[in-house]
Amino acid sequence: MPWSILWTDQAVRDMSRIDPPIARRILRKVESTAVNPMRYFSRLVAADEYKLRVGDYRLLAALDGVSETILIERVDDRSRIYARR
Repeated sequence: MPWSILWTDQAVRDMSRIDPPIARRILRKVESTAVNPMRYFSRLVAADEYKLRVGDYRLLAALDGVSETILIERVDDRSRIYARR
């Protein structure tokens, strides 16, 4: 059974600023990870968050194994996403 995917308000705003073809690519990638997110997401060093790489963009997410939920927190270019933390 696939995991549920939730988006924070900030992640939705981040997606609205991205070019539509790239945003669609990101959405397809996130939907494909719902079956087995641990295969696609990598844990950040010294943090409880996970990252997903989609081209030059990164998604920061929290994975909850108990409720099987992926919470997408941020979406941005790889050169900027880690500076905002």
